Amino acid sequence: EPGLSSQLKARLQQLVNSHSVMLFMKGTPEAPRCGFSQKVADILKTEGVKFGSFDILSDNEVREGLKKFSNWPTFPQLYCKGELLGGCDIAIAMHESGELKEVFGDHGIALTGSNEIKKGEEGKGGITESTGLSSALTSRLESLVNSCPVMVFMKGNPNEPKCGFSRKVVEILCQENIKFQSFDVLSDEEVRQGLKVYSNWSSYPQLYIKGELIGGSDIVLDMQKSGELNKVLSEKGIKQKESLEDRLKNLIGSSPVMVFMKGTPDAPKCGFSSKVVDALREEGITFGSFDILTDEE
Repeated sequence: EPGLSSQLKARLQQLVNSHSVMLFMKGTPEAPRCGFSQKVADILKTEGVKFGSFDILSDNEVREGLKKFSNWPTFPQLYCKGELLGGCDIAIAMHESGELKEVFGDHGIALTGSNEIKKGEEGKGGITESTGLSSALTSRLESLVNSCPVMVFMKGNPNEPKCGFSRKVVEILCQENIKFQSFDVLSDEEVRQGLKVYSNWSSYPQLYIKGELIGGSDIVLDMQKSGELNKVLSEKGIKQKESLEDRLKNLIGSSPVMVFMKGTPDAPKCGFSSKVVDALREEGITFGSFDILTDEE
């Protein structure tokens, strides 16, 4: 894998193989930090399979390295016996079709039976949980969440946000030129309290894309910086994939001084790149960098 040290590669291989079923996610199964990670963890619980997990937010080296190692740019990533199965959409599709159960069976992975409460009709992603919400409120929340492809539940409204975190998410969506609708949770206590239970997410704002919870302001900001937000929006058909020309313009303009180099400033992969980094540091110049070895395009 390009750009991976043998030491990091060995560590990733060890992590991937550390459990028969291994989930690399944002947060932990008990406290997920993104809706997609939460969804896959819930699916595995529904399947009744024992799994290990690794919080990629706790280790940037693993987070960035695994993208190259697996050639899969987003998280969560689900592995079975060291083989990448895929991310959230693939896990949902495999779960709903029964294929996931077959894969576990083929690999001799024991299923303990579902601990989840199943109802006659399964909800989103085939997962239903006993939330204690009335069916009327559940139906209302589901309708609100799906009322627009991009939906923000926030304090205040986009023109007058009532908290800094809500303002931040609105700013990010405006920067990305994304059309969205919003709901002011301060205007409706039933929705405010109910959505926390419905989404299993205790704070606001909450950003949903095509009915899926993405997360709060920290996660949205993090996804914007890493380019993951654009990728999710493109995959969901909300935003056209950035052209190479636009991508290059954005990269070039992402920092006042920008270095396209082999490797990173801390681990340059060629002498010329190393010299330029040293010169900029000697001058005390702050600069951004892009490792061209990670992206052939």
